[in-house]
Amino acid sequence: MTDVNVAAFDEFLQGWMIRQRNYLNDLLSAQQQPQELADSDRLNLLNRVLCHYGQYYEEKSKIAHQNILLLFSPPWFSSLEKSFLWVAGFKPGLTFHLVNKTLEDLSEDQRQRLSELKQEIKMKERELNDELAKVHESMAAPPVLDNVRSHGRVCLSRSFMAEEGTVSSSFKETLENLVTNADALRTETALRVVQILKPAQVLNFFVAVAELQLKVRSLGFDKDAQRENQG
Repeated sequence: MTDVNVAAFDEFLQGWMIRQRNYLNDLLSAQQQPQELADSDRLNLLNRVLCHYGQYYEEKSKIAHQNILLLFSPPWFSSLEKSFLWVAGFKPGLTFHLVNKTLEDLSEDQRQRLSELKQEIKMKERELNDELAKVHESMAAPPVLDNVRSHGRVCLSRSFMAEEGTVSSSFKETLENLVTNADALRTETALRVVQILKPAQVLNFFVAVAELQLKVRSLGFDKDAQRENQG
């Protein structure tokens, strides 16, 4: 991928994060004034937030098709953000951690359904980890995938990235399919959790997701800047 394409996605992401902050403000406002917001307005806001995340995955899929290797060491992320990567994105299981940490008013039926869904998603995560491990084992070159079986993370060395043109198209296609499947699992997990929750609970969940993402991004770039200044 050329620097122009990297810059284009970085520009998109910066705009997307600004909109993410704006949506967080809208969500916080709705959270603080629940009686003043009509159900239809709340649902409209939640749908717009879901569409906002959909836009991110649309742009990400374009990058994946152009150069899948870049998604495993994205220059638009801080070092801290990269440490959370699982198959080029967040691990679906994080969704359940946020739900349990954020929502204290879950009914027993909701808890049961979420527990069953969590086990199902864990199984699918393991399947993707196994697929990544097979890719790793099939590589004759220096290791491309690091800690695959336990973390599902991919760390591409700079030398490997520099020789991107030497990587076979079939290998790239395999990685692209894995990322597509991982993104589909991330999306499926979030949508199915949303279906279990009530609108007010979804609102609180979306607030937690946005706050975590913005906090990790801000903290990550601050730490990177400190390291550069010290170096």
